[in-house]
Amino acid sequence: MNFISAQATKDATMAESILKSMQTGKTFIHYNGNYHSKEFGGIYWYIKQQNPNLKMAVISVFESEDPELKVPAKDYIPTDFNLIIPTDMTKTFKIQ
Repeated sequence: MNFISAQATKDATMAESILKSMQTGKTFIHYNGNYHSKEFGGIYWYIKQQNPNLKMAVISVFESEDPELKVPAKDYIPTDFNLIIPTDMTKTFKIQ
């Protein structure tokens, strides 16, 4: 239970910082781990509570062994865009 509360506090704080840093007419990009915007929750949810008309997109990255680069069904999460990369793509670190 403490983890969930800590995560929510962190997401709310990041959302507040994003909203304070945004400038009219400028694009703001924020990179975060999946859990912080999974299924349009977390940071996304907190920002939308403060500014429901703000245009935002959630992009998820998936690895796929499928030659047609389809999102593996077990990994699918609702999102605006899915970036699908082959599992053998060069990486600077090992995904576990």
